[in-house]
Amino acid sequence: AYSCLCAYTHFESCIFRVLCIFPGMVVPYEGQSYSVLRRQCQQNGRLFEDPLFPAADQSLFYQSNRIGRVTWKRPKELCSDPHLFVDGISAHDLHQGQLGNCWFVAACSSLASREALWQKVIPDWKDQEWDKEKPESYAGIFHFRFCWFGEFVDVVIDDRLPTVNGELVYCHSNDSNEFWSALVEKAYAKLYGCYEALDGGNTADALVDFTGGVSEPLSLIENGYKDDEEKRNELFERVLKVHNRGGLISCSIRATSEADMEARLACGLVKGHAYAVTDVRRVRLGHGLLAYFKSDKLNMIRMRNPWGQREWNGPWSDSSEEWQKVSERERENIGVTVQDDGEFWMTFDDFIANFTDLILCRLINTSYLSFHKTWEEAVMRGAWRRNDNPLLSRAGGCTNNRQTFLQNPQYVFDVKKPEDEALICLQQRDRRATLRDGRGENLAIGFEIHRVELNRTYRMHVTQQKVGGSIYINSRCVFLRIDLKEGRYVIIPTTFDPYLEGDFLLRIFTDVPSSCSELTLDEPPQTCWTGLCGYPSLVTQVHVMRADGLAGHDSDGASDPYVIIRCEGDKVRSPVYKDTRSPVFNTKGLFYRKSGNKAITIEVCVCIYNHNVLSDSFLGQVTLAAEPGEIQQTLHLRDKGNRRDNDLPGTITVAMVTSRELTNI
Repeated sequence: AYSCLCAYTHFESCIFRVLCIFPGMVVPYEGQSYSVLRRQCQQNGRLFEDPLFPAADQSLFYQSNRIGRVTWKRPKELCSDPHLFVDGISAHDLHQGQLGNCWFVAACSSLASREALWQKVIPDWKDQEWDKEKPESYAGIFHFRFCWFGEFVDVVIDDRLPTVNGELVYCHSNDSNEFWSALVEKAYAKLYGCYEALDGGNTADALVDFTGGVSEPLSLIENGYKDDEEKRNELFERVLKVHNRGGLISCSIRATSEADMEARLACGLVKGHAYAVTDVRRVRLGHGLLAYFKSDKLNMIRMRNPWGQREWNGPWSDSSEEWQKVSERERENIGVTVQDDGEFWMTFDDFIANFTDLILCRLINTSYLSFHKTWEEAVMRGAWRRNDNPLLSRAGGCTNNRQTFLQNPQYVFDVKKPEDEALICLQQRDRRATLRDGRGENLAIGFEIHRVELNRTYRMHVTQQKVGGSIYINSRCVFLRIDLKEGRYVIIPTTFDPYLEGDFLLRIFTDVPSSCSELTLDEPPQTCWTGLCGYPSLVTQVHVMRADGLAGHDSDGASDPYVIIRCEGDKVRSPVYKDTRSPVFNTKGLFYRKSGNKAITIEVCVCIYNHNVLSDSFLGQVTLAAEPGEIQQTLHLRDKGNRRDNDLPGTITVAMVTSRELTNI
């Protein structure tokens, strides 16, 4: 059994690597095919020169040169023996250079610790490496892959790199003949428009671009981790799980002013600076065999400063005496080094006490060939667009704009379990690449989630029960983790202000398929059958709020009731509510009615479990006429004959709204 488990685990690992390295369709960026361009260069005997990202100031800056005379050189002009990698790839390879892109370098440091991930960003790297045996095969062309607005793109570059006085200006490696970091940075700069576009950014964005995962930002201040040990332990478990499952992690200390940016604290840490988390683990304390039996462990985390120097100098820093509490073998296992290389360990408690922000980038597992939790993903692409016709406008702004809020795109999805955890990520198309045109500021975006009728298939025209939502921020992505009860929900992604236009990507992850789709129609369409079958003249929303005092059918006197709403041949059924005689149904149905004379029937039934056989039993019903207007009533349940002298145990509370205008609900 053990050998079978090992074999399956190895198989799962191989599947994960395949899925990471070949993540589906890869699109050539700007139509440039690496294989075609490389073959042309080899046939012509010329080194590639990229016409879309030339060796010129326009590839460096938006407006004017800020660093003086720049000379573009190929690696062969900078050293005699260039390599993509020297002794493999490591977080220690990276140094930031003269650009404020610590966010990008920190993400690269995290990437370097994950072989399956960096091989996705740097595809067929062995074939791209310099080959001494076949120097004629080198064509001065490289390609790298990033997840750009929901799809993987293959970015082609030439190998001409910006230098000043013979030194690389921007990101570079420890070894002067290693060039992977400089080349990845150039491809990323091409994607964003120029190098200057990388000056200041969000590590979460780079982590998503490298992996196609989902980044969750966490405030270590606002969530009370500093004062609550139980919360800290729960967070450590989450961080450890993300790390162990191949995710990438970054952290920072928030700067509260311009003067605070990159200010070094007495403890050695730097404010407003992105650090890469390179390891998370429980470190065993003690020496010898006794340490294994005591199982005394410390929650610890390892980080790296993208500058390659300036480390934490508190407890458990590189040369601190605390390391004497750990055996030499344990120190070797976790890779403790005493040198100013920018990488350092600290306890998780010290980490929480000093850092303010944490970013967890999860690789969402959608493969069924896995022991780990498998998520179901729904991906929706949409846009905010203005239109003079309110029914066609899709740029209504946030809920502060009551007249236009519901003009935004709307997406419906179902939660099909009694309760399910949902991960929701809204991403706008990054505008950094349009800074040259003066349109580089990202929009302030966010979303709301409303619980709606179980059978809604047309757009909402009045707000309903809001159950959650994101913050509004001018970030590229906003994220929400939320627990939702069984039912149907509508997500409304919006900009904060109305009438702003842009493209967005909505990703929803649930435990079971959510059947997510966009609501595009405002009312039932008129078809060729409308004349024969009739067209609705009324719309009614029925809200069964609760029931009280129902008959008990279980041995303990409780029941497992559910409710059915019937109207003109259509019906809506609620989930079953376990062990209660007073269920809070909170169940809605929406009915487009052709006849105002036909009553609406609400039945309350109960599930009975008897000798492992499931059956249903009738508990009572009410029948209501739904005239235009609003009502809320608490009614006694009756038998199917609806006779007043035949009341059954229990009451039901119902609210109804009926309108002759089909777009009023």
